[in-house]
Amino acid sequence: MDHKLFSKDFTLVVIGQIISLFGNAALRFALPLYLLNLTGSSALYGTVMACAFIPSILLSPVGGIVADRVNKRNIMVILDFFTAAVILAFFLVMECGNLVAFLTVTLMLLYGIAGAYQPAVQASIPALVEQKNLMAANAIINTISSFASLSGPVLGGILYSIYGIRIILVVCMVCFVLSAVMEIFIRIPFQKQALEGSIWKSVRADFAESIRFIRKDKPVIGKALLVVCGINLFLSAMIIVALPYLITEVFDLGTLEANRFYGYAQGALAAGGLTGGISAGVFAGRLSIQKSGNLITASALCVFPVAAALLLCSSGLVNYIVLTLCCFVIMVCSTIFTVQMMSFMQAETPQNLIGKVIAAAMTFSMCAQPFGNALYGVLFEICEGFEYAVVLFSGVVSLLIAMSAGKIFRRFVSA
Repeated sequence: MDHKLFSKDFTLVVIGQIISLFGNAALRFALPLYLLNLTGSSALYGTVMACAFIPSILLSPVGGIVADRVNKRNIMVILDFFTAAVILAFFLVMECGNLVAFLTVTLMLLYGIAGAYQPAVQASIPALVEQKNLMAANAIINTISSFASLSGPVLGGILYSIYGIRIILVVCMVCFVLSAVMEIFIRIPFQKQALEGSIWKSVRADFAESIRFIRKDKPVIGKALLVVCGINLFLSAMIIVALPYLITEVFDLGTLEANRFYGYAQGALAAGGLTGGISAGVFAGRLSIQKSGNLITASALCVFPVAAALLLCSSGLVNYIVLTLCCFVIMVCSTIFTVQMMSFMQAETPQNLIGKVIAAAMTFSMCAQPFGNALYGVLFEICEGFEYAVVLFSGVVSLLIAMSAGKIFRRFVSA
């Protein structure tokens, strides 16, 4: 292992992440927005996004198990090439039949690939940097993700408004091919683990081992994941559905301008993640995981100004500004929290378990997302004209969850 933080191999991982995550961000922005523009239905939008999350949840533990048994470099290269192939297939068939069905399948494939891809990236970090640099390395990866998420929707929004969906597909396809080529040159230390019996028997055994580690060896991680599930269900899902629906369908901003404003709002979300990632890296030595529950509380409190603006103000532009600023702050807090959680798990998990444990944690944290997406899609449709009530409901429940989580995180270090 190289003692420097920015070794050649870690630098190549970072550059590859910049390219592929930019493509991912632009694609995840453009395809759902394309669907929403075509149908105008928040219920259909929420349902499709819920379906898209399911493969990610199912494949994340598989990706973690594979990451512990296969060279992580090869996983990243293969999945980036496969993503480019999926985009090409959608480009070729998008005008040949049921577009909603094609969009749903494409998003499911893309989210599924991401679910299998991220455990390999996260599990490679402890193999490339020393333990003392884990917090800084995770902050860098999160910062890269946020930077890509910042530039992807902003540039994607501009390109989509001017040229339409096809140019987005071409640009993203090129990004994934370039990323795959870049990753071919990464060398990640790898020790092959022998299979015990059939592949499926090994998968079941590995998954059971990761669950046992979370439940018995580090039970505080399991309790924290329950909190994260609750926040994903009632807060994250609301933002995912509310942001495009409110900006493009509720606020009176004009169709083309609304799409561009939505791109800027997504950029503000990513800017919050970028700020949070940089803050986590700069203040790594001062951040206490015991106080990380305060970050969730702050995120929940930011929902209430959005509800108040929707209730009291009729100006679409004012509502847009309030929504965007509050989402920025939420992303700052949630990114710092994510970096702390990931660094804690990487430091406390044995090297031979790290891929599958991280994958299991990601799976549990995401499992509530599809239900939340579907729930808020329906709620916004039912409460048309009273959107503030849906946002207020999200804020109240999220705050209750955050307040009850304080004791769990205060016991984190001592557990």
